[in-house]
Amino acid sequence: MNLTSIDDLTPSLFQEIISLSDRFIEVSSRPIPKVPVLRGKTLATVFYENSTRTRLSFEAAAKRLSCDTLTFNLTTSSTSKGESLQDTIQTLDAMGIDFLVIRHPLAGVARLASGWTNASVINAGDGCDEHPTQALIDCITLIQISNQLSDYDPDCQGSDWPYLKNLHIGIVGDIVHSRVARSNVRAFTRLGAKVTLVGPPTLLPSDASSWPVDITYDLDEVISQFDVVYALRFQKERIVQSLIPSLDEYIRYWGISSDRLDAMKPHCKIMHPGPINRGVELSSQAADCEKSVILRQVNNSVPVRMAVLAALSGVYVHDD
Repeated sequence: MNLTSIDDLTPSLFQEIISLSDRFIEVSSRPIPKVPVLRGKTLATVFYENSTRTRLSFEAAAKRLSCDTLTFNLTTSSTSKGESLQDTIQTLDAMGIDFLVIRHPLAGVARLASGWTNASVINAGDGCDEHPTQALIDCITLIQISNQLSDYDPDCQGSDWPYLKNLHIGIVGDIVHSRVARSNVRAFTRLGAKVTLVGPPTLLPSDASSWPVDITYDLDEVISQFDVVYALRFQKERIVQSLIPSLDEYIRYWGISSDRLDAMKPHCKIMHPGPINRGVELSSQAADCEKSVILRQVNNSVPVRMAVLAALSGVYVHDD
């Protein structure tokens, strides 16, 4: 079983990940946060792009489940000698790995890799396409705090999918380059939320009009309507200068400033996938205020990824 896209999730698999996440949050709070769920299994992280949070949280998740880990280092690997991605993955497969966590600058690589290995492939970000485990972390974080969001409908808990019914989530910023945005749009709307994309026209995908979302370019016009403001990282490494007139203009029109904090609903929460460009997409006041649940997203990253690994493995998790 693979997780290369949010579309790979069935209602039953998503429900299992929610349930296991709760269990592994409790495990992570123990003095020795380790269980033998994946003893004898091996996970390989293969990252062709830099990462701090995703790589470390996957490796921590594996170790807490008693799973062995192999770390692929691009700078010291045989890639420098011309080894192809296919050969790299097939080499790891021959070593007997059970999980392959892959990040790559090209969209579609995770799904392609699943044809080269018997391991469960988990997409840790493929170009500007998807980042499904980040979306799961964000969804579970919102489910946890749903009682703090005044428009949340508790009657939807008995359903398979509409956990976020009646929430209005604004995804703000550099959407065209954001794999997080694509996975979150799929996940949030499948859970019943209304989603609005906000950003400059040049940083919205050309096919965004076909997405199940509303679109606006004016943040000040809509910010008071949101229950959640999801600020995206301004991806300087992917943005060419011609896409925006200046960074100052981007900050002025789409940055979450102290004035925009005052315009939000009292219960509105602020989210961000990290790393934050402070003073760009979020002011320090916005990043650190009581509305922010960014550190809660980080706290959930290890137990949610533990849940993903356990669910994909198909092992039975005891209540111990």
